[in-house]
Amino acid sequence: MSARPSHPKHESALEVAAAYLQRVRGGDETDAIRTALADLDSDALASELDSDSRRRAFWTNIYNAAIQETLSSDPSMYDGRYSFFRKHIIVIAGEPLSPDDIEHGILRGSMLGWGFGYIPNPFPGSFERTHRVDELDPRIHFALNCGATSCPPIAVYDHERLDEQLDVASASYLEQEVVYNFDTEHAVIPRLFLWFRGDFGGRSGIRELLQQYGIVPENASPSFSYDDYDWSLSLGEFANRT
Repeated sequence: MSARPSHPKHESALEVAAAYLQRVRGGDETDAIRTALADLDSDALASELDSDSRRRAFWTNIYNAAIQETLSSDPSMYDGRYSFFRKHIIVIAGEPLSPDDIEHGILRGSMLGWGFGYIPNPFPGSFERTHRVDELDPRIHFALNCGATSCPPIAVYDHERLDEQLDVASASYLEQEVVYNFDTEHAVIPRLFLWFRGDFGGRSGIRELLQQYGIVPENASPSFSYDDYDWSLSLGEFANRT
């Protein structure tokens, strides 16, 4: 166990969220940081997170840290993972939140988890409306780690470098997970593209994304199939990048 101070001495909620994830990675005590996050003022937090890049960096770090910490403490919770994703595991600015609240409500901008990226939540709560992103960035799916083996690795995200970091995360994940046959123009792609295909702009948006990252040729019109998702629990999967 590290002897680093456990109390948060940071000027911003963004720094506290990043420190939370870093302490979880190091196996350090987080009680003071969790208390600081719970005691944040909701209006002040919204004022600080005044852009989508700030919101994405903050909430992605919170999501990944809270899941890693909770499941490391009690891996059996993952046995009922669908119930776990709806369980309140972190308090931010007085609001108890589940992984689904953060992913679908805030980072996906009030989209339903089961709507394939096409169905918005018609009744988002006030906290969600206050803190959700204005525009969904599908690259967020390559940054969130719910504990499954097939999830992308975890990085600490910085709002000032977020666009670059999400590009790196997207390219790395797609290069590892997509299998493309140049002869048949067929791509086996992660099941994330099926579950959230509306987030990516449907079939044409998926094709453009794969072309953007050099996974398929620019002039290709590939057919798709979806790879199986490995739901087995795999904790501590952190990327070796900054």
